[in-house]
Amino acid sequence: MTLEAGLLALESLLLVFTIILLFYSIKEGKQRDKLIMEVGKATKVLTRQEYFLSIIDSMMDAKEEIIGCITGRPPAGDDRKMTRDIVANIERMTKKGVHVKYLLPKFPDRLHVGYQYMKAGAEILFSSCLMVHNIRFTIIDDRTVVIGIPEITGEKEATRKGFRIPSEGLAMVLKNYFNSCEKQTSFQDYLKEVIQQTGATPEHIAREFQIEAEEIRRLAG
Repeated sequence: MTLEAGLLALESLLLVFTIILLFYSIKEGKQRDKLIMEVGKATKVLTRQEYFLSIIDSMMDAKEEIIGCITGRPPAGDDRKMTRDIVANIERMTKKGVHVKYLLPKFPDRLHVGYQYMKAGAEILFSSCLMVHNIRFTIIDDRTVVIGIPEITGEKEATRKGFRIPSEGLAMVLKNYFNSCEKQTSFQDYLKEVIQQTGATPEHIAREFQIEAEEIRRLAG
């Protein structure tokens, strides 16, 4: 075999090894990206759970009042258990004499969570003011604030992360902000508004938002 043929064979062999290494490198890169995405998803779930757990823990410390400005999104997946825990805490705290009040955005699908919280003893209000679409927080006894942060900006985006801040000054500012939110509507009045605007029957509302039809008729008068 001539020198030229030998070099050509060597180059061909090296080319084959390069292609194989390139293939495995691409495959490894995809697996690495997939792993990073999975870790990212797990981190989001963890921080969201921490946010809810921080709210629940803070509620247990309340002696007089709990005020919240929340999204009230219909719970799905693991959020259902968190919502049940918050409902149980509302019921527990209101029986102790703690006043619980929540402000939700005026979206019909928020009637479900609003009803669950109201049934547990909380005062539920709805509003379309700017604040209720841009900020999520819970104030405990005018001393502690738990602030929720969405992953991206948007009035319908889920809260992904939270901060617990013991600050009477911040609590006072947010409470004043809460009270200044215009056109606050009670649960019953908003329910009537939804029925009037949509022309839906109590049975349809009950199926849509998972509320007992008898309760719909009673609340809507």
